[in-house]
Amino acid sequence: MIDETVEEIREMQSHSSSVVAVKAAHALASLTEREFRSLEDFVRDVERNASALRQANPSHASLQNTQREIVAALDDDFDDIDAAKARVRVAVRRVIERVEMAKRRAAEYGAMALEDGMTVLTHDYSSTVLEAIELACRDGAELTVYVTEARPRYLGRKSARTLAAVDRVEPHLIVDGASGHYLPECDRVLVGMDCIVDDTLYNRVGTFPLAATAAECDVPVTVIGSGAKVIDEGFVFENEFRTSSEVMREPAEGFWIDNPAYDATPVRLIDSVITDEGMG
Repeated sequence: MIDETVEEIREMQSHSSSVVAVKAAHALASLTEREFRSLEDFVRDVERNASALRQANPSHASLQNTQREIVAALDDDFDDIDAAKARVRVAVRRVIERVEMAKRRAAEYGAMALEDGMTVLTHDYSSTVLEAIELACRDGAELTVYVTEARPRYLGRKSARTLAAVDRVEPHLIVDGASGHYLPECDRVLVGMDCIVDDTLYNRVGTFPLAATAAECDVPVTVIGSGAKVIDEGFVFENEFRTSSEVMREPAEGFWIDNPAYDATPVRLIDSVITDEGMG
């Protein structure tokens, strides 16, 4: 299960950082079902596999923090392997409950910012953003939502399909470059976050130009995500540069193809940040 989860995270098959953190925690918990010759072997295996899971995507703050927390649960002295395994299970259950609760509360606060008749624009795929929209519509709001397709992996298409199944939502899929054309019609830009470190939002590539264009159009930008993703210190964001085949399948002759997964948006371009602690 560990190897499959590492590969899934590396290939970004799970698009939401909250989902990634939960899947990785479940994967680490699977080690408690294996047999080990000694307590030391179990602890080493947990540490080794947690490191592999973290390295699968160093940019995911939720993944990094939850894996470290689970490993830290083994810092105490244990009488036997069963006691250590029980501690890991408790730590896994605790981090999963906290991640899922934070995501749910952030979505609930996000829904409060969406009023009936609003037109919003979102980028890429954020399960928290989508949940906020669904909750707002469940409470009676009718929304028009523009979704960028988010090249080169076209994750916005998944968002559009999800929104198409939500009552009271009129979803529109647009190419990334068309956001400036539609922004003047929008009341708000609503995006998720990979993390906020100091004065910078790190999110899926395309967020920075979208936020800059929104500022020019005087459209407020709201970011939604778990408060655990807002980090003051102790975390260095590492961007990921993905394979060129995502951008173009035929060989690149005479030129390079650059494919960064994330970009950096100054928080001065953001009007509000909504977390599980409310709007800030």
